[in-house]
Amino acid sequence: MACSCLSDDTWFALSQMRTTTTTTSLTSTLQVENQENPEKFGSNSAMGEYRLEKVFPVYAVGVSEPDPNLIVSVANTASTVGDPIWDAVKLEAKLEAEKEPILSSFLYASILTHDCLERALSFVLSNRLQNATLLATQLMDIFCDVIMHDRCIQCSIRLDLQACKDRDPSCLSYCSALLYLKGYHSLQTHRVAHALWNQGRKVLALALQSRVSEVFGVDIHPAAKIGDGILLDHATGVVIGETAVIGNRVSLMQGVTLGGTGKEIGDRHPNIGQGALIGASATILGNIKIGEGAMIGAGSLVMKDVPPHSMVTGIPAKVIGYVDDQDPSLTMKHDASKEFFKQVAIRCKEARSNGVVALKDDGST
Repeated sequence: MACSCLSDDTWFALSQMRTTTTTTSLTSTLQVENQENPEKFGSNSAMGEYRLEKVFPVYAVGVSEPDPNLIVSVANTASTVGDPIWDAVKLEAKLEAEKEPILSSFLYASILTHDCLERALSFVLSNRLQNATLLATQLMDIFCDVIMHDRCIQCSIRLDLQACKDRDPSCLSYCSALLYLKGYHSLQTHRVAHALWNQGRKVLALALQSRVSEVFGVDIHPAAKIGDGILLDHATGVVIGETAVIGNRVSLMQGVTLGGTGKEIGDRHPNIGQGALIGASATILGNIKIGEGAMIGAGSLVMKDVPPHSMVTGIPAKVIGYVDDQDPSLTMKHDASKEFFKQVAIRCKEARSNGVVALKDDGST
């Protein structure tokens, strides 16, 4: 559950593939779109604003699983052939450097001087997390050593970056997500810390957890298992406990807590099913299951299992309906429609007129 990793054979096959999605083809695609839709791009900004659905299909919008043939692997090399997200990051960085010359040195050092997404990410993380005793060069070595030898992480960093671009309306580009979004940074640092934890390097993993907490205000235990295509939107105040499990394609807003209920030992934290959407400041406590595609309302306190594709809210949280979307995390629609609440009101009125009395959680009326 920690990572939906492809088999070694699949990764090897992917590493041998030569796709046509190079920077040249990206440029060609954008030029064609500019000719077809000049009102969208403008005559002088064909490369300024674009999306990569055509070369990296948006699995985060209505498609339940990403196409494994489009997941990029470095395969223990520095090759960038067939990596459309990295191509997009570099192209965006070049364009930003032209528009804001004052940032050119920063963009060159952070992105353009590197030969793959893994090394660029390692550079960004090490510079954001460094302090007087954890030097950037040391952190860079740690991040590179782990990421460049872990194919699951190589897959995850791309799917997480895609999730940021597709689900966060304030995310301007892949480049901006890589450089500035602390939710993305916190999550990728956790992936490295999780790998170190599993290698038995627990002290170093905890040191990274501590730095992330200090710098980003996000506290994720290194042992927590987190899937792919995750969005930590804003991320401030997110707390994820040691035995928590988060499935693929989950979106968590700021202030979410996945915690325990006391000093119990063993499996004591929530298990979040894939495609779930967890609203801002929601608190989910104990060894409980949040079903696939469930939606937890903002500010809710959840201490019982939540059925799949249900909508819960309140303190304590109760089921108020069911969601139509298979994965509400992808649509990011936090509020129910007016029609939904109208139907809830009608059902409640009918229940009262029929003499049906709702029971409280303790069984009393």
